[in-house]
Amino acid sequence: MSNWHRHLPDQMDPANIELTTGESLPAVWVSHWQRQPERKIIHDPTAGWVSAGDLLDRSAVIARRLANVGVEQGDRVLLSAASSIELVAAHTAVLRLGAVAVPTNGAYRADEVSHVVADARPKVAIVDQPEWTEWIRSCDSTVLVTDPSVDLEEGSNVRLDQVEGRASALIGYTSGTTGRPKGAVLSHRNLLSSVRALEIAWRWQPEDLLVLALPLFHMHGLGVGLHGSLAVGAQAVLLPEFDVTAVFDAINQHEASMFFGVPTMYNRLVESPRAPELNRLRLCVSGSAPLAADLHQRIYEVSGQRVLERYGMTETVMLVSNPYEEERRPGAVGFPLPGVEVRLKGQPPEIQVKGPNVFQGYWERPEANEEAFDGDWFRTGDLGALDVDGYLSIVGRAKELIISGGFNVYPREVEDVISQHEAIRECAVVGETDDEWGEAVVAFVVADRDLEDDEIKNFVGERLADYKRPQRTYRTDALPRNALGKVQKHRLKEQLTG
Repeated sequence: MSNWHRHLPDQMDPANIELTTGESLPAVWVSHWQRQPERKIIHDPTAGWVSAGDLLDRSAVIARRLANVGVEQGDRVLLSAASSIELVAAHTAVLRLGAVAVPTNGAYRADEVSHVVADARPKVAIVDQPEWTEWIRSCDSTVLVTDPSVDLEEGSNVRLDQVEGRASALIGYTSGTTGRPKGAVLSHRNLLSSVRALEIAWRWQPEDLLVLALPLFHMHGLGVGLHGSLAVGAQAVLLPEFDVTAVFDAINQHEASMFFGVPTMYNRLVESPRAPELNRLRLCVSGSAPLAADLHQRIYEVSGQRVLERYGMTETVMLVSNPYEEERRPGAVGFPLPGVEVRLKGQPPEIQVKGPNVFQGYWERPEANEEAFDGDWFRTGDLGALDVDGYLSIVGRAKELIISGGFNVYPREVEDVISQHEAIRECAVVGETDDEWGEAVVAFVVADRDLEDDEIKNFVGERLADYKRPQRTYRTDALPRNALGKVQKHRLKEQLTG
């Protein structure tokens, strides 16, 4: 499956597309900054706008400070802070120096922070939470801890922007929904090729302005939103946290053209009386978790905005996207992006991918790498299906597949049906060990009222085969989610066994 030509503008010849030229991310960024040093490129609510020339200078200063305390090419630097121009300057400095950024979730607590520090062994940690200093030093006293201003003594000039495209740029720790997070090592080539593919597919232009309320520790906000804006030479308005009013204010104040979010963000935006203001944007993108078809339709009815859903992973950056100009199909993630190949293999059909965007492997995990690859193909662990028009849909995770009475049940299919129930606002379907069925289908729901098991069983049974009906339904106040809004089903299963 390599029909990525469907993303190309009519006048573009696929033979002329070059996603990787051996360049590094900072080399591309710096070329923009040097050509237009006066151009305003990044904004945050505290500092206002920063120009390209200012970011060029700030990042060079921080790079010299890091080099002065011993950071060299290939050394890891942990970064964890709220989105700000200071964080952007520190991140770009790390990459310009040739070091490897380790963006880390600010919601992590002591044990999680200790795991990342022990695993990645950073030389420096740039953090904005005081308690992290104690946690990091208790794990490794040799790590130098500083705040996002990186207020260290500046050394002499160092060579910047010298790394090649195949050099490691970033270690992104997976969400850890099944055990301890693993570090995915991504090269400059991986990150840059994906950004170039999105530049083509989404018609990303220097004139675009992105409102970015996603955190900069995750691939969606960092690897797509920030890296993409800088590589294209576009502008970005950073919000330190997601707030509905702040998003709409930023769209209007800055005459924004783009917004990237997760489904939970869109759910809150569409509930606002200001939801029609989304029509001022030329592109809204959703990812990191499935966008329900009914939410997709609701956004369109309220604002006229057809949200573009895409599919990516920490290990691969972006893989698949609904088309910009053709139908953006609800419930589907679309077609492979330029340079990406996708296949469905096995039974149940697992999505496997390859391309210049696919990571180098897990950090110091040779056994995990053997399991993760099928020859040259990366095994995503996601289960997929193609419709008659070639649109790819994600039907579940291989490890989440429920086998009930010998039949395969894909949780996503059952969840889509349950979500149509008038009293249910959110749901998640998992398998529960059962003596009779092997696994029983059970549903966790956030609902406006109490629900009997039979009500949901019959509701699903009217729309799907009997073996897909939930045997039990549990009402809960909220579904457990990670920082990007993805439901943590392992925690629901713990409730069943605990």
